Amino acid sequence: MRTAEVKRRFLEHFKAAGHTIVTSADLPADDPNLLFVNAGMVPFKPYLLGQVTPPYRRAASVQKCIRTLDIDEVGKTTRHGTFFQMNGNFSFGDYFKEEAIKLAWSLSTTPVDQGGYGLDPERIWATVYHDDEEAYALWREVVGIPEQRLVRRGKSDNFWSMGVPGPCGPCSELFYDRGPAYGPPGGPEVDEDRYLEFWNLVFMQFERGEGVGKDDYPILGELPLRNIDTGMGLERMAALLQGVDNIYEIDETKPILTAAARLSGTIYGANKGDDVRLRVVADHVRTALMLIGDGVTPANEGRGYVLRRILRRAIRAMRLLGHTGPVLPELLPVARECMAPSYPQVAADFERISSYAYGEENAFDATLRQGNAVLDRELAKTGARLAGSTAFQLHDTYGFPIDLTVEVAAEHGLEVDVEGFRQLMSEQRERAKRDAQAKKSGHAETGVYRELLDGGGPTDWLAYQSLECDATVVAIVCDGGIAQTAHQGQIVGVVLDRTPFYAESGGQAGDAGSLSGPSFSGEVLDVQRPIKGLIVHQVKIVGGCLGVGSRVHAAVDSEWRVGARQAHSGTHVVHAALREVLGPAALQSGSYNRPGYLRLDFSWRGGLSAATRSEIEEVANLAIRRDLPVQARFMPLAEARALGALALFGETYDENVRVVEIGGAWSRELCGGTHVEHCAQIGSIAVTAESSVGAGQRRVEAVTGIEAFRYLARERDLLTRVAEQLNAPREELPDRVAGLVERMKAAERQAQQLRERLLEAEALSAAAAAQNIGEILVATAHTDLDARSLAELVRSRLPERPGIVAVSSPSGFAVALNQAAQEAGLSAAALVRRALDGKGGGNARFAQGKAPADSTAALARITALVQSTAPDHRH
Repeated sequence: MRTAEVKRRFLEHFKAAGHTIVTSADLPADDPNLLFVNAGMVPFKPYLLGQVTPPYRRAASVQKCIRTLDIDEVGKTTRHGTFFQMNGNFSFGDYFKEEAIKLAWSLSTTPVDQGGYGLDPERIWATVYHDDEEAYALWREVVGIPEQRLVRRGKSDNFWSMGVPGPCGPCSELFYDRGPAYGPPGGPEVDEDRYLEFWNLVFMQFERGEGVGKDDYPILGELPLRNIDTGMGLERMAALLQGVDNIYEIDETKPILTAAARLSGTIYGANKGDDVRLRVVADHVRTALMLIGDGVTPANEGRGYVLRRILRRAIRAMRLLGHTGPVLPELLPVARECMAPSYPQVAADFERISSYAYGEENAFDATLRQGNAVLDRELAKTGARLAGSTAFQLHDTYGFPIDLTVEVAAEHGLEVDVEGFRQLMSEQRERAKRDAQAKKSGHAETGVYRELLDGGGPTDWLAYQSLECDATVVAIVCDGGIAQTAHQGQIVGVVLDRTPFYAESGGQAGDAGSLSGPSFSGEVLDVQRPIKGLIVHQVKIVGGCLGVGSRVHAAVDSEWRVGARQAHSGTHVVHAALREVLGPAALQSGSYNRPGYLRLDFSWRGGLSAATRSEIEEVANLAIRRDLPVQARFMPLAEARALGALALFGETYDENVRVVEIGGAWSRELCGGTHVEHCAQIGSIAVTAESSVGAGQRRVEAVTGIEAFRYLARERDLLTRVAEQLNAPREELPDRVAGLVERMKAAERQAQQLRERLLEAEALSAAAAAQNIGEILVATAHTDLDARSLAELVRSRLPERPGIVAVSSPSGFAVALNQAAQEAGLSAAALVRRALDGKGGGNARFAQGKAPADSTAALARITALVQSTAPDHRH
């Protein structure tokens, strides 16, 4: 039974039992504590924790999952896999133990021809929590499992919790006896290879308290609603039903492994080390396909770094197996064919997926060449331990992942000072963090602001409602500490009890404006939120004196805010236009906007053509012309997700979020910024630039509103001037400019030909004028052309006997020796250093330096050095 069929039968079974079938969430997790979804219950966690009311009472899903904590164990055993799929059925206060047990048993044992999995019921064992008498009785009396195949286990094995105070409960696991070929008899307590776990049923009925470990915590009582959370490993069940030994031999993995073995000329099962590498390749190629399919792209941080590491481990494993050709172009299509029956989108989106993967392999090959050269040198001269500073240099300069450095060093029998590396990485991050924090906090310690927040409470923030208000000065921050007053000329941080100013966040720059009072005036230069809840205004005191407790009038520059709203709404419009033109994979990864200007970073490989840029610009401006409505509303995060609101990967959000819609579903994003009320208020959008900002990341820049008009006016004026200078209509300018460029290239080719003829003539003249000094022929020359080119050309004109050429020009000084001169022990580098008073450099064959003040004297010195018998002109 193919894995896709195992999945289909699971969903059909629970659909027939009244469950809502929930599509798998994407692998990047919404949970701020997770990079990836790592368990089938993760998308349902808000419902299981009672944070959000579930839209259904019972549900079933086959959830894509990634676990990377044990990535180094992948391949070493046949039980570890990075990507896996978890079949799960869930009840939210609906059915409980009896129905969960019946549903699991029914699907497991119903014959294949009747829609089940057809497992032999006589080979199924069940475990229960040691004092869960209810579950024990259900397995024994309702299902009919004999006592000898029912096992009671302790808290560490059969009691589930999330590791923190909250819901918990006993669980019951199903194991299948694969027979004596896999191990000794006696049940899962004796051997979990022979007795393979395939389903875990969690009965979530208690609340736990604080504690550590798997079993050291108190049970506080019963939950008001009891839930069911079950998990069946899809790959494990497929292995059982396909009659293969492990997850690496099922239909979704084995073809990749087989293709890798064929490419590398190895035989799976013949060598333990090769087998590990083949399993790494099979697992990682499949994982990479699914990650890129869900929008993750290679990067140096977060999810992108995990993907990069996985891809590079697969490529390097193939190199270690002896394969020197392309890896991913051969194996990724195999993974696509394996996974497309369950996930058709990986086939439909394969062009995009493969472009990222193949580009990463090309980049990694270059990294390997550069990094390996450095690493080889260091390994040759180091002792038993590679310095953390070397590992940091490899990572920071050459993009060599620390994991790869550790692996290569281990293969040479060496350790790496990983702690030293991490310390240097930490210092680098801290420097970056301090720089960012200094901008936010005006160089004050966060503790200062924490005390202000604790003492006075959060700032009453009115940016959505008003552009001005009266307020009281709560605190003045100066030189990193609290001050009571600020005087003319000072720039200080001012905390108010309430403010209409927008603080920089979500990519939007902070507002500008003014603070004023009866005896004070100040210019607001910037606004930051150094800690959540507290807003700090960077204020230049223009006149008078400002004191703590003063009453002031806070006013946002209305023109500034108009421009800021236009730019921020324009960013959303450009993002939506990108996705409309390029497809949903063009996801924003970062942005910045200030009045009249925006930039947006997004996931994409390869530059955009001029036609594509124009199409994006047109789609954006059509949205403005249609005057799409802009609406902002607050809602629970789960509801926003259900609506399809876009969020930045890696961002953390409160349970209640603000959703900004432009044209309804056309653009729907989580956003806390200020926006126009309808699209026409943006004015217009002009795309000014598009560039690369890293592997798989592009940046588009644009101007909005009056700045877009000014930009287009400048472009028009520039075009007009060019047309006037060329005396040509605008529509003829491309052809006219192309003609000028071609004529310039032709003139440059002619000039180059003339330079080459002049060089040839000067070379013949210099070679003919060469003088004999003993056995050595010495040619010297002055030139206005390139000294190196002439020296090398003269050298080629000398006969086979030892010859030296020295040339001086306004741009430099060069010495070239032929092979016979080098064999006689002469060195160009030594001669140049003597002629130029120790300056210059090169090798025995050729050396050069800056043009000497007295070129005639330098050339004469070369001749004198050759005449001399002093040994220091030799090697």
